[in-house]
Amino acid sequence: MTAMERTPGGSEEQSQGRPAWAGRRGGATPGSPADDYDRVAEAAAAVVIKRYSSSFGLATRLLAEPVRTHVRNVYAMVRVADEVVDAPRPDGTRAHQARVLDALEADVHAAMATGHSANLVVHAFGRSARACGIDRSLVDPFFASMRTDLFRVEHDAESFARYVYGSAEVVGLMCLRAFLADEPGGHATYDRLAPGARRLGAAFQKVNFLRDLAADDGQLGRHYFPGLDPARLDDRARDLILADIEADLDAAAEAIRQLPAGCRSAVALAHGLFAELCARLSATPAERIRTERVRVPGPAKARVVARTLVRGTR
Repeated sequence: MTAMERTPGGSEEQSQGRPAWAGRRGGATPGSPADDYDRVAEAAAAVVIKRYSSSFGLATRLLAEPVRTHVRNVYAMVRVADEVVDAPRPDGTRAHQARVLDALEADVHAAMATGHSANLVVHAFGRSARACGIDRSLVDPFFASMRTDLFRVEHDAESFARYVYGSAEVVGLMCLRAFLADEPGGHATYDRLAPGARRLGAAFQKVNFLRDLAADDGQLGRHYFPGLDPARLDDRARDLILADIEADLDAAAEAIRQLPAGCRSAVALAHGLFAELCARLSATPAERIRTERVRVPGPAKARVVARTLVRGTR
């Protein structure tokens, strides 16, 4: 399970226009068949975020181009991998899932090397990876964590930390690469902000684990939090988990303030939406969390959006 929200039926729009940045960094000649293929690949990535995310999809609307398209492309690739392990075919087997995941990883590696793939989502990701400097040091740990979901159902402290790094923290680092790709001094800024990006990714993942506790246990048979039996979650355990998440969010907030202006509001919005979810989880009895999926309703999301936009104008 990746850190990004799993919410079928989200509200992200699909862009039909050609981004102004297209064609740069070795892209295809505008109007050529290769350019048309690139456009279709980007549209396919936009469909993925529209289908699977509401909060994250909402936040990406505030990103300037080319960052918006790059982040959508990253999201689409990690979501496809997540679906391989979390949504097996009814007549499939664990071994088949592993083979599909292996093939996807190999295709991603090839697309990163060549900028081309017959898989539209992988093609879009490969182009963004090459443009933003996303390399295998980030991609390989991600696939390692996805592979873990196929054979490990419980975690100790060490495996939990490794899983969260690969499934979530590296996704935050991929997005940070996209945020800084065209910024002067991007490498130095990346090194400075990377710890905050990792903490934000970790917070999102841990919130997802708590919010989806019932589904992960009942449908997938997975227990992510070390030493915690989901059926025995109590208010004290809930509060300890949330305190850890809030520490991650606080650390990430400092890094968000240092991001480029074109992406600061979008990341602040994502941060705010997950902080709101934390608050709602804190107010929800543990016995309900054990059986229900806590959500942030539309009006509450609208308030977070308005608050973020107002702060961004100051």
